Amino acid sequence: MKNTKSEPDKRIVPQDFKSKLLAGLKEFAIVFGAFLILNSFVIASFEVPTGSMENEIMTGDFLLVNKFIFGGTTPQTIPFTNIKIPAFKLPAPWSVERGDIIVFMFPGYRDEAEANPFAYYLKRCMALSGDTLQVINRVVYVNGKPAPVPENVKFNYSNIKPAGYAEPKIFPKGAPFNEDNYGPIIIPKKGDIVNLTPDNYFQWNTFIKREGHSIEMRNGRISIDKQGKTSYTVERDYAFGMGDNRDNSLDSRFWGFIPINSIVGTPLIVYWSWDPDLPLLDIGNKLSTVRWNRFGTLVK
Repeated sequence: MKNTKSEPDKRIVPQDFKSKLLAGLKEFAIVFGAFLILNSFVIASFEVPTGSMENEIMTGDFLLVNKFIFGGTTPQTIPFTNIKIPAFKLPAPWSVERGDIIVFMFPGYRDEAEANPFAYYLKRCMALSGDTLQVINRVVYVNGKPAPVPENVKFNYSNIKPAGYAEPKIFPKGAPFNEDNYGPIIIPKKGDIVNLTPDNYFQWNTFIKREGHSIEMRNGRISIDKQGKTSYTVERDYAFGMGDNRDNSLDSRFWGFIPINSIVGTPLIVYWSWDPDLPLLDIGNKLSTVRWNRFGTLVK
């Protein structure tokens, strides 16, 4: 007996342009969302623009950076721009240690309350909150003991600037320090109480502004957030960073302390390297500068 029941139509109905577009956008959103999560909380790529960490890390190296280790963050800027936005930082599974190479949000030059434009920097952590750091004839001492010397530390000049010679751009402002003979200086920690006087006002002025306060001095009287103060309580923990290329590094010796909560990760490996000075449009010559021997180099 013949079955007169109609079979369901199994033919594939072609999608119209709108459906294809929406499906494509959905797939892109999923992939882009996954990328943002990985880039924010787990691992990210950074290009090295300067030689301050040579010969450990070279100008033009591309690094994979472990962001999970020190607590990943939501995006610090609008993607593909330098426009800063509020961010949330996860608790850090591990703490920063002396000797770690760190990637961090640049706090700004010595007299800047905030970096403009926003940028990430790369240095080696030499000291942590509560430590006393001093450089004597280029030797770094932490809490009175010589700090471990990085394997690839580099000096470009044989002349050492003498103790007592004041480098005009040194941190803090007005200190009788230079990059070869620096300190002693105590790295601030949360809860430290700083006595404020007209003599040290310019030493702490920018530091206090970076912690989010206004500060001014009139007729010898110091006010913070428009209230008269003779002391200030530090609100964050800090680190002191230096480049391995000691004579060619603008670091904490010149612009100050690094807030621990601004450290975003530590580099793991070099995955690409070439001459950053050649434009990408000159791709032939640029490819000829690829440093194949840098690929897979572990950063330490």
